[in-house]
Amino acid sequence: MAGAEESGLVCLKCDRALVYENTNLYYLGHRVSEKFLRCPVCKQVYIPEDIALGKMAEVEESLEDK
Repeated sequence: MAGAEESGLVCLKCDRALVYENTNLYYLGHRVSEKFLRCPVCKQVYIPEDIALGKMAEVEESLEDK
């Protein structure tokens, strides 16, 4: 993938360096686009713990309250 930034993290399944790619996340019918680390082969997404337990948890709670 030309121009992709490598993170130093490696996919355990494919043994390939993870790269930042635009990723669509879906929750309760809502879509959010953000750059996350992904495997260029299997497309598995890596979401850091601080994002999962912080910002993503806040957005989930906000959507569930609606």
